[in-house]
This record gives sequence, C-alpha cells and structure tokens, in this order.
Amino acid sequence: MGKERVDIMDMQSLKKELSTLRKEIRYHNDRYYNQDDPIISDYEYDQLMLRLKAIEEKYPELITPNSPTQMVGGTAKREAGVLVPHDVPMLSLQDVFSRDEVIAFVHNLQETLPDAEFVVEEKIDGLSLALRYENGELQRAVTRGDGIIQGEDVTENARVIADVQPHLIEALPYFEIRGEVYMTRAAFAAVNERQELLGLKTFANPRNCAAGTLRQLDSRITKERHLSLFVFNLQKAVGRTFVTHTEAYEFMKAQGITVIHDYHLCRTADEVWTAIVKIGESRGTLPYDIDGAVVKLNNLADREKLGATSKVPRWAIAYKYPPEERETILRRIELSVGRTGRITPTAVFDPVSLCGTMVERATLHNQDFIDRLDIRVGDTITVYKSGEIIPKIRSVLREKRPANALPFHIGNRCPICGSPAIQEDNAVDIRCSNPNCPAQLESHILHFTGRDAMDIKGFGIAAVKALIEKGYIRNEADIYQLKAHREDLIAQKIVGKEKSTDNLLSAIEKSKTNAPERLLTGLGIPGIGKAAARDLMKTFPSLERLASAAPEEILGVRDMGEISARNLVQYFSLETTTALLAELKAQGLTMSRPTREAADDRLAGKSFVLTGTLSGMSRQEAAALIESHGGRVAGSVSSKTDYVVAGENAGSKLTKAENLGIPILSEEELQAMINGKLEI
Repeated sequence: MGKERVDIMDMQSLKKELSTLRKEIRYHNDRYYNQDDPIISDYEYDQLMLRLKAIEEKYPELITPNSPTQMVGGTAKREAGVLVPHDVPMLSLQDVFSRDEVIAFVHNLQETLPDAEFVVEEKIDGLSLALRYENGELQRAVTRGDGIIQGEDVTENARVIADVQPHLIEALPYFEIRGEVYMTRAAFAAVNERQELLGLKTFANPRNCAAGTLRQLDSRITKERHLSLFVFNLQKAVGRTFVTHTEAYEFMKAQGITVIHDYHLCRTADEVWTAIVKIGESRGTLPYDIDGAVVKLNNLADREKLGATSKVPRWAIAYKYPPEERETILRRIELSVGRTGRITPTAVFDPVSLCGTMVERATLHNQDFIDRLDIRVGDTITVYKSGEIIPKIRSVLREKRPANALPFHIGNRCPICGSPAIQEDNAVDIRCSNPNCPAQLESHILHFTGRDAMDIKGFGIAAVKALIEKGYIRNEADIYQLKAHREDLIAQKIVGKEKSTDNLLSAIEKSKTNAPERLLTGLGIPGIGKAAARDLMKTFPSLERLASAAPEEILGVRDMGEISARNLVQYFSLETTTALLAELKAQGLTMSRPTREAADDRLAGKSFVLTGTLSGMSRQEAAALIESHGGRVAGSVSSKTDYVVAGENAGSKLTKAENLGIPILSEEELQAMINGKLEI
C-alpha cells in the first residue's frame, strides 16, 4: 500500500511537471514563431524540449495529441496575409546535440540503405519560405505557418528580395522550392542603427528582424531592409524528374536560384561529423547567422520510402551547436545618449572570441540592470551571444571581485552636454533633459525627416551626418535654410550631385504644407507619436495653442496620459522650443489645422479599427477618410472602440470585436455612414 501511494504521488508530480513544461514551451513557441520576439535563447528552449521528450519517451501513455512534441511549431497569422494551403508540408527537423546522436542517425539509415549518401549543410537561422513557380513564373510565396495545413501569402514582399528569382530559364509546369529568409549581419546592423536613431525599438537578432520584415504590409519597408534567401530543398517538380538533392541544387543554380553556398556530400558517419565540425568552425567568418548543421539523405526516392512522422522527416536531422560562454574582465562602462535623451551604459571588457568573432562590448541597458547584476568595473564577468549574434553579459563572478571595486551609478548629469539627467517616476531610463544636446541632434533630424513625421525624401543617415558635421544643420529649422546653400551643397556633393540636391530641396519645400500633426510628431517629444499627435491637433487648433495649454487641458485629450502631458508641458516651456517654433513658422511651415465645416465632423468622438483587406480602398485611404470626417482610427480593438470596419480575411481583431459586442461595419456600411445614409 505504501509503495502504491508513493507511485501515485510521483505520477501526480510528473503530470504536474508535464503540464508546466508544455505550457511554457507553447508560450515560447508563440513568442518565436508568431510574435518573432523570443525571450529565451535557443539553448534554453532546447533544454525545455529535451526534458519534455525524455519524460514522454519514458511514459508514452502520457503523450497527448496537442503536446509540443507532436506539433510543428507556429500558427498561421491572418493579420500578416491571406492564408493559403500548403501543397507540400513544411515540417521542422529533429534536433540532436551530440556526436553520438549524429553517428547513430547515419548508422540507422545505412542499415536499411547501405549505399546511402548524405548532404551536410548550414542551418540558416531565419524564416522558412516556399516559392511556387508555374510555367517558369513565380506565382506565390508562402511562409511555414502551421507547417502542415496552411501558411501566409507573402508574395509581394518576396518579390522585392534580391535572391528571389521572378522567372526561371526552364519553364517547368510546376516547381516548388523551400528556402530560408534571413538577414546578413551587415543588413541587420544597418536596420538596428536606423531604429535606434529614430528612437524605435531595436530588433533582438537577425532572425526576428527577418521574420517581422517578411510579414510587413508595406513591401517598401521589406525592400529597404535588404533581406536575403537561401534555398535548401526541392519540394515538388512537375515536368522533370530529379534523382538526388544535389542534382536538384545544380538545376536550381542553373536557373539563377541561390542555394546553400557550401554543402558537403558524405558517405560515412565520420565524413558527416567532419563536415559538421568544419561548418561549426566557419561560423564566425560567415556574413550571416547559423544555428546548426543539417544532415539529410541525398537520394530523393529513399526519402519518399522513409517518409515522416507527424512532425519531422525521418531522413534528416539538425545538429545544434552548443552555446559559447567566455570569462573576461570588465574594464570600463561608457555612456551614450540617444534621440530621446536616454542614457545607455555599455560594458567594455577584454576582447574574447565568441562564435568565431572577437567581442569587447555589450549593453548594460539601464541602472536597474546594473544594480540587479551588481556589476562593477574590474569584475570578472561571463559573456555570451544571444542568438549567436548579440553579445550579452550573463553573470558576475563575485568571488573574483577586486577589493577596491565600487558600485557604478549613471549619475544625474548628461555625459555629453552636462545638463541635468532625470529619471521619471516608475521609469527605468535616465534621460538628458536638454532637447538640443549635441548627441541627440543626428537622431532628431532623422526622426524629423522620417516617413511618420515630415516625410522628406533624400535625408539618409550619411547625408544627415555630413550636413551636421559641415555646420549646415544645428536644429530642425536649419533644414529649411539649406536652399540658401544650394551651390555649396552641389560643389561638395554632400547629398549627391545637382539632381539629388535639387530633389532634396524640392522635398523640403513641399514638406512645408504638411499637416501640423506631422510637425508635432517630428519634434520628437517623448510619448508623442503620430497617433497622439493626430489626437492633439484635433483638439487644439494650432501648435501655438497647444504650446500654451495647461496640463489639465492636455489630459482631456483622448488616451493622453499624465507622463505624456508632462512631457509636452516641459518641452513647450523651454526657451529653445519657443525659438524653434518661431523659426519654423517664419519659414512658412503649417502650424494650424484647417477649419472644418460642421458636416465634416459627423464621425467626431467615434473610434474605428480597420482589419482585413478592403476592396475599394487601402486601409490607409480608409483611415484618412474617417479622420477627414472627425473620426479616430486606432490600431487595436478595446472596450473604447466604437466600430470595427472588416474586409476580407479579417483576423483576430474581428474575433475580439465580436466577443466585446462592438458593431462590425463593411466597407459599404462605412461609406453609407459617412454619406449620412446609415445612423451613427
């Protein structure tokens, strides 16, 4: 009786652990596949999955159909694009972590297939994409989605990726291939540099950035981020038969398709392992990130014979390289200042080699992070690479701490201009209070001229840096004085030759007619993005009126919080702000919103959310139409939403609106409401 009691209790504990593991893995699957925002490393995720597999292998009666071990990974997101069925499943691979597992895989297949050949190639860390060609023309590009049933149509975005071939030389009736969309380290660094300069959230690693970019609704953003693609598999071919994987690769290369650049054909287990080691040693020299090596059968007919489980093919595995950590000594902590004035501490330590590259710097984020680690100059620290690309500090070895090591404090003065540095209540960031701090100018100008603000085409990072260095720009108002320096700008080729210079000056002149909410957005006031700026300028007739508004007036604006209101009042109280607005007004910028006829405000006070694909207009056009009649367009559904306008393939926003009982409008009903034919 006692032993039975213990067994029952052990089983209850085991079931509880299983439930916790499955819940945690599902959460991290969602963060990785659907949100493109993982919060743990691949190694940490693998350890969770290995523990789950170990329990299920020992107690197979506890396996459930919806266990993460029985499913591919992600889901298809309706918001990202039209859902389309998979012609061929896009399965994941079985992960292995040791030489013994690799050798066992090869030997097991050789028992059934004595003459088996294996291809070993890099496992690119990106987002899977299937490309479908019909009669030689690219017809559709589909993400993995749920891997079995359906994925997202991202054809328009795929067409702007340089490695995606729009036409094939040999026009087979049907040809489907699978590849990995990724970002080179250089492209990733350029995107994050721009995100940081514009005061936007940076991406954690190239994989997240590539995945988010491929799902953009605007293909122009996809194009400017310079995604890349490697093709790693033939999914299906009609009109031509291929015997081996490598034969299919040679055909693809002849069509101009970019395939995995360095693959190894092996016949023995030792050759396979040698190839894996060789790829691992090259990681630091590659211009892109890999997270392992793939071992797959070369013969395509043999693959068909072996088939697949519900989740993985039986003819391939993925070897995952172990994470690297190194000890080093922290030599100093440097402080930098961003566009919004945020002061960021960076650790500088003795160089160490991680994943094949030398690393000597890592962000310390903020004072809270420093305090939590209790990190001090002179400490011995452990450093690793998140996603094998972003250097991070894992821990401090306090037993090796020097006796004279002192706690580090960012302080209450800007390290660049010496102005007071302020930490807002309940905030972790410390910011320079001087909006004209030299460290912030470059970022301010890029933000001011950016797409969401004044939208002045031609102001790239290099041009802004050169104009500041040459003394042509000291604040935003100086942009509108550049026309007086036209000849000098052309002679020095600061923004290009004559045509490029004239195009920029023309774009600057055109921006003067922008609505005042664009100008307000461009001022870069913390907490005041384009949506908040739009709401403020619907309430206040001019920027001058907003500048003189009392805090309680600003708080009366819809969704305006205390911190944003305080930031506005503080910004407009500065003498430098008063002078800047006067200069901008003198240059002819639009400072007041046009007076509307009463009939134009029929949607005043109503909040709308747009979802799905509209047939008669784009979402942007629909938003502009609503706003022109006094309505407000929000990005997400909440209890404050009055109407949801739903087009085809409307997704989670529609479901949430239905659950909340919010009225759903078609495109036609929206038009009828605006035309007074439908009661508001």
